[in-house]
Amino acid sequence: MTSKMRSHVLSAFKMHGYSVRSDAINYLLEVLSPINEVEQEDWIDRVLESLQKQNLTSNIIDVDILDLAVKDCDNVDEESDQALTVMSAFDVPKFFYNSERKKFIRSDELGYSPPSLLAVAANKAELFQDRYKMLYQRTSRHKLFTPLIPGFDEANARKFQLQNIEYLLGCTAKLREIIVLGMITQLKEAKYYLEDLTGAVEMDLSEAKFHAGLFTENSFVLAEGWYEDEVFHVTAFGFPPPEPAKTTRAYYGNINFFGGPSPHCGKASSKLLQIEQENEDAMILFLSDVWLDQESVLKKLETLFIGFSECPPVCMVLCGSFCSAPYGPNHPSLLKEGLSNLARMICRFPQIHQQTRLVFVPSSDDLGLGRILPRPPLPNLITEDFQRKIPNAIFTSNPCRIQYCTQEIVVYREDIVKKMCRNSIRCPSTDISNQFVKSIIAQGHLSPLPLHVSPVYWTFDHALSLYPLPDLVCICDGLSDPFDVTQIECICANPGSFGAGDFNFKVYYPSSKKLEESKVES
Repeated sequence: MTSKMRSHVLSAFKMHGYSVRSDAINYLLEVLSPINEVEQEDWIDRVLESLQKQNLTSNIIDVDILDLAVKDCDNVDEESDQALTVMSAFDVPKFFYNSERKKFIRSDELGYSPPSLLAVAANKAELFQDRYKMLYQRTSRHKLFTPLIPGFDEANARKFQLQNIEYLLGCTAKLREIIVLGMITQLKEAKYYLEDLTGAVEMDLSEAKFHAGLFTENSFVLAEGWYEDEVFHVTAFGFPPPEPAKTTRAYYGNINFFGGPSPHCGKASSKLLQIEQENEDAMILFLSDVWLDQESVLKKLETLFIGFSECPPVCMVLCGSFCSAPYGPNHPSLLKEGLSNLARMICRFPQIHQQTRLVFVPSSDDLGLGRILPRPPLPNLITEDFQRKIPNAIFTSNPCRIQYCTQEIVVYREDIVKKMCRNSIRCPSTDISNQFVKSIIAQGHLSPLPLHVSPVYWTFDHALSLYPLPDLVCICDGLSDPFDVTQIECICANPGSFGAGDFNFKVYYPSSKKLEESKVES
């Protein structure tokens, strides 16, 4: 290994604030020696990212610390061969934003115990605090809110400064052209307030102009206006600017926010990218309202299986409700019988039986615990016979996450669009699907609704997060028409209702990131 490589490695570590001992640098050079130059750069970046995840007491790096980082990178290579991974919402890692270090840190690395369904009252406040911190750090580094650069006034003419509510409450004079990032709340009946970590202020919305989106209570907004006599007179309402996933990763590296077996983001794996590119015909199917108690639905499923029998999809996502009627006394027996009929049908198509992963996502009307999100999978008592006959079946939570090679996919079964329209302060009359997609992407959350409207387990709210933005968000809404909207390099789609509609479904091609609307013809 040349002295040029040694100086390059030392320079890379120095740029990240590390000082490397001589024995540690010799060890790293030995590790890098059999690797070609292109992969060496990648290895150095991954080692540095691994060091950033460790809770170091000093910036001096010795052999033991570097050895842990190298082993961490080795584990990434070993685990990256798994092309398809389905993750329950209860297994999604939780991250806290550290404003001093300006980075996200996993909760287990900070010594927190695993989250519990039996949360304490403080967890409810932490839920909104975590959402606010995520949105604030994203908004504050947007080009509209970065500080002015001396000498470039013309290029930076439209710069704004975020103020907190404590600043407003501490002023007695009239303040003009104020912009505040906060959460819409209703602390008193028929009176809306804007709240952040520092306080709450009453809003006057009589002259407010709303930008595109569905503005509901408990959603976070950028409010612009003027402040006088303890009232914030809002002139314009908008959402925090969203951020492409590649921009997020440019700031935070290949941290695996999404979840799964690897400590690093799947997009960092060259092996998975190669598998994805080589399988150009690989496809994932999405169906919602798969009523297994209806003969007509089972016949259409059989037609679907016949159509894909020669070229089976990699994965088929079947979302509830799995019975045409809401949960009742006959629901368990009908569901078990429907799954048994489906298993017999699948066994008649050997290629689908052997090669296709079948993922079952329950709805709020299916057998299970209440209507609180995330919703656990269907009970084992109902599904064990099906899983014995169909080993590739996966019964997971709602919502759930699917990683296919480098693609990150979120599946959410909820009739959420009309629910957000009903609870919106101002509901647009047209283009509802685009407004809805803009709302959840800007909020970075699948359900930005009040907790009394859409209950969430406080300690598992992070499982509904959309940050960084995935490649595909499949919102299986049975009450809304199918749609396909792409914003900020993220595809949001609704396959519509399979059982109650025209037997519509969506087909996604990961290699080309294309989504097709399909249906089973009569």
